[in-house]
Amino acid sequence: MKTKTVSIIVPVYKGEKFIRKNLEVMKKTLAWNFPNFEIVVIIDGNNDNSYNEAMKVKGVKVYKYDINKGKGYALKYGFDFCSGDYITFMDADLDLPPKQISNFIPYMETADIVIGSKRHPFSRLNYPFARKVLSQCFSLYSKLILGVSLRDTQSGLKLMKREVLEVLLPLITIKRFAFDLELMFLAEKHNFRTVEAPLSINFQGVGTGLNIKSIFTMLKGMFLDVLGIRYRYTITKYYQKKYHEVHFDKDLNARVA
Repeated sequence: MKTKTVSIIVPVYKGEKFIRKNLEVMKKTLAWNFPNFEIVVIIDGNNDNSYNEAMKVKGVKVYKYDINKGKGYALKYGFDFCSGDYITFMDADLDLPPKQISNFIPYMETADIVIGSKRHPFSRLNYPFARKVLSQCFSLYSKLILGVSLRDTQSGLKLMKREVLEVLLPLITIKRFAFDLELMFLAEKHNFRTVEAPLSINFQGVGTGLNIKSIFTMLKGMFLDVLGIRYRYTITKYYQKKYHEVHFDKDLNARVA
């Protein structure tokens, strides 16, 4: 049986102080757990020395664009450079230890997506109380508006089959923080099998670049994004139309031509 290859997409924003060290740790940890893997780093806005620091790490793919466009855009952009059978996203600050990805592999026997859930009874969490409250409130709000059954959609660690992202990513519109929620909402609507796995979080407090103003801006954007997802699915039928455009209409036009 062919060994599955894992691609790890790492979005980076203003990470020059820690990105080289964290990529070295990530690479070493993954080498212990996976015979075949690749790390794809996306520098989300060329506004510091993150790109040059990341390029110092051998065996890592590094790409950049000049203007910051958000985590969601970076992850979607990075998928085009991945060759793995399984795809995962990982934050550059390593609040989520990379060795956890190996724990997700057994779940893939019966699942299309494995999401590390902060609400799983076997999860171990070490992060600020304020973040826990905000996460819980956003989860309840998302469930109310979108009806998403998952207990945690915003976890920074997910493992997905490549085929799933090939279906879903062309439909994604959100470029920043609610990207994960839009992805999970669409996965549920397409009846992809998603399971939640235990997670270990060790908050480092580096690389966030967040203050009170930026946190408020982020929350405002995320709450509006939830309404936008419902609007595009129920009112304008954008997702449904886009799906047919990508997966049916182009193929039909090519055959006619």
